[in-house]
Amino acid sequence: MRDQDWLAARFDEHRSHLRAVARRILGSAAEADDALQEAWLRAGAADAEEVDNVGGWLTTIVSRVCLNMLRSRGTRREEALEQEGRVPDPVLTHDDAVDPEHEALMADSVGLALQVVLETLTPAERLAFVLHDMFAVPFDEVGPIVGRSTASARQLASRARRRVRGADLSPRADRVRRRRVVDAFTAAARHGDFDALLTVLDPEAVLRVETGSAPVRVVRGAAAVAEQADRFRMGGPAAEVHPVLVDGEAGLLVTKDGRPYSVMSFSVTDDLVTAIAIVADPARIVGLRPPTADRA
Repeated sequence: MRDQDWLAARFDEHRSHLRAVARRILGSAAEADDALQEAWLRAGAADAEEVDNVGGWLTTIVSRVCLNMLRSRGTRREEALEQEGRVPDPVLTHDDAVDPEHEALMADSVGLALQVVLETLTPAERLAFVLHDMFAVPFDEVGPIVGRSTASARQLASRARRRVRGADLSPRADRVRRRRVVDAFTAAARHGDFDALLTVLDPEAVLRVETGSAPVRVVRGAAAVAEQADRFRMGGPAAEVHPVLVDGEAGLLVTKDGRPYSVMSFSVTDDLVTAIAIVADPARIVGLRPPTADRA
């Protein structure tokens, strides 16, 4: 007879894996903890007597909870998300060189750029991609979780995979081409040229902004992103904009009076900006300076 004590022990045994799945799907440590709490309640109310693969069963429950959370999140155009785990501390490197140690570090993590790209996927695409490509869950198990056939689940993951690969997340990707796109965005933003911004933004572009004084703000759609970019104006006419790599991606460090004002990371697909992450929290970027200063 499997009682609550037995189930609690099995849940604790798989907790690290379950939390990793939830965090990769949701992109937030705080939301992952909420998902695990809800999953525990559902597991406790279910009949686990006939379950052979407890780990797989619990993963399915957590995944379904996460899917519901993603769908609920998607009903809002702009979201106020928990700050914990949402925007990692930015790491700046030279725009004309690759630090092997930093490249290895980025290869082992989801990274800021990938997380931003995941935000552009539909809930079903995101779940299929994360479960299969990151946690090796077979498609015949992914399908029922997202309410699709095995073949449809495979197609969802394939579409998501093309989107992720198209974002050129690797530090070895064509930086010159991506930098030109970022430069075009920078020029349009500094001049407040709304139409020019629209020409370099993907129709489904996503913008995330962290100021430290409010929850992370998420804006979707080229027009909405362009409005926000126009409002920021890159720190105003007194600001200096320094091309850098942010977590291995084409980015900008904006300084005012020699002090960091904001850090911007871009994801570029097919010569269009698909995602932008802005960290303008003074406490998070106070120690940052242009990499060129290190070589002076």
